[in-house]
Amino acid sequence: MTRKLLQGNEACVEAAIAAGVRFFAGYPITPATEIAEGMANKLPKMGGVFLQMEDEIGSIAACIGASVAGAKAMTASSGPGVSLMLENLGFAAISETPVVIVNVMRGGPSTGLPTFPGQMDVMQARWGAHGDYPIVAFAPSSVQETFELTIKAINTAEMLRNPVFILSDAMIGHMREAITLPEAGDLEIIERKRPAPDEADFAPHRGSQDGSQIPLMARFGDGFRFHVDSNVHDDYGFPATENNPMADRLIKRLNNKVKAHADELILVDEDQLEDADIAIFAFGSSARSAMEAVQIARQKGLRVGLLKAKTLWPFPEKYVEKWTQRVKAWVVPEMNLGQMVREVALVVSGRVPVYPLNRVDGLLIEPGQIVSLIETQALALVG
Repeated sequence: MTRKLLQGNEACVEAAIAAGVRFFAGYPITPATEIAEGMANKLPKMGGVFLQMEDEIGSIAACIGASVAGAKAMTASSGPGVSLMLENLGFAAISETPVVIVNVMRGGPSTGLPTFPGQMDVMQARWGAHGDYPIVAFAPSSVQETFELTIKAINTAEMLRNPVFILSDAMIGHMREAITLPEAGDLEIIERKRPAPDEADFAPHRGSQDGSQIPLMARFGDGFRFHVDSNVHDDYGFPATENNPMADRLIKRLNNKVKAHADELILVDEDQLEDADIAIFAFGSSARSAMEAVQIARQKGLRVGLLKAKTLWPFPEKYVEKWTQRVKAWVVPEMNLGQMVREVALVVSGRVPVYPLNRVDGLLIEPGQIVSLIETQALALVG
């Protein structure tokens, strides 16, 4: 174990290198630029490749190409840059190409608040590209979690053959904390499953026989000839746009391979919920304020607990359902005008009130604001 004082973006770089990322393509953008700078410094020393592209469209395209060629690939940006990546995000999903996209979120829309944090890209990550496609998104609330969830994101992309988001933000990305870095041998690193060299009938989009629905993935240059296409395709990758049953089977398999692994993908922390009357649902930097709000509320004799979501997609529905059966109200603080609160409310289905707490001026939600909302609104339900 090694202790280091690292910025969140620096921890992301350390984790990416440790997890085997050897290709990074990106374009400078606040507040994510330190990730590109770190990868530019470290990758060449590891035999990897760093490319500064002309824009974010080229960045994700280069990552997709590098991944198909066999490299673990990652890019990093913020909201405006991710907006440019979304068409190719869909290409990565339908071609089943592993790629990790780090979005160090800032205030928006458009150029918005380049140097201030926001949490406005939650739905962009899930629904930004068109069509029904699967996505996984992790949201760290500390520098330590940035390291751990970057490892998890890279492993997940390789395991599922799917694009994966890390939803950091300007505060998490730029703050510094002392974190523990495990030894390389102590890390669980997942590699994509490849066909045997003598595979007689290799089909790059045929679900595996182990029930995981995740196909084997060869790399260009290994002797296998295969087609990569953005159209609906058959098991061999060739267009099947006139084959409606094939389209149905492909789109359902793409989505089901994430659903099938939901239990291992969904990560949460549950804090003092066992006796709570009021539960807070929070993520990212807002969860830091929520943790302190729980402590303040407890000191006041209020039974408040926290469900901190480290995975936003797939949404941690079963945990919201579990605690909805016990608490009398939910409070959802987030730095947007109400995105995850809708997901919470959908699960709650009117059984208990759900109170949003929103801030979009680029400043953090403060613990006192959460406690104040609990005292002025939610407490009326508790008596």
